[in-house]
Amino acid sequence: MVNQKKLDRKALISAYITASEPIVKQLQENGININALDELVNSNIEYRSAIPLLIDWLDRTENIDVKDTLVRALTVKWARPIAAKPLIEEFKKAPKEAMSYKWAIGNALSVVADDSVFDDIVALVKDKRHGRAREMLAVALANMKNPKAVDVLIELLEDEEVAGHALSALRKLAPPEAREAIEPFVNHPKTWVRNEAKRALKKIDNKLARAAKKRAERK
Repeated sequence: MVNQKKLDRKALISAYITASEPIVKQLQENGININALDELVNSNIEYRSAIPLLIDWLDRTENIDVKDTLVRALTVKWARPIAAKPLIEEFKKAPKEAMSYKWAIGNALSVVADDSVFDDIVALVKDKRHGRAREMLAVALANMKNPKAVDVLIELLEDEEVAGHALSALRKLAPPEAREAIEPFVNHPKTWVRNEAKRALKKIDNKLARAAKKRAERK
């Protein structure tokens, strides 16, 4: 069994190298000095100019491990918002069993998504068929200026799979109208969720206090 696992791992590595070689070559031709694709995410290389190339290869390659590296390489502010639509399409077609890969796509979208893909993000984050892969899609809503984002996040607090991440997004936005919906989570069984709720409430209360102070100063 051990030997078989080693053989399987070697085969996966070999397949990864073969599938990534043409991408590496094209990156080199475009002035990105790397010897392996994962150097994009494991070093401080500047590859802003290569974002369109990476997006193109995300659709062209079939190797899931290469796709994963490309997604992680697109998880940068440089790729906002150009990579949002392609990543959404990739999220939709990613196999259900590749949950960690789908989650990575959602994480990328939490960085690159903006209001131009608001409706797409809402549709995906509400679709429970995507399971826990939706977690970071909830966080992506914190990037949105669309006022409907708050309503969606409050609704997601009723979805156990993504409630904690919806809290994280609400903490960033600190909308006073979400206070009542957030309060019950201070007693949530998970420590990190309780902490998110407490931090969100504190931020909202500070926001309300500042607003009250400004009103008082105007009088």
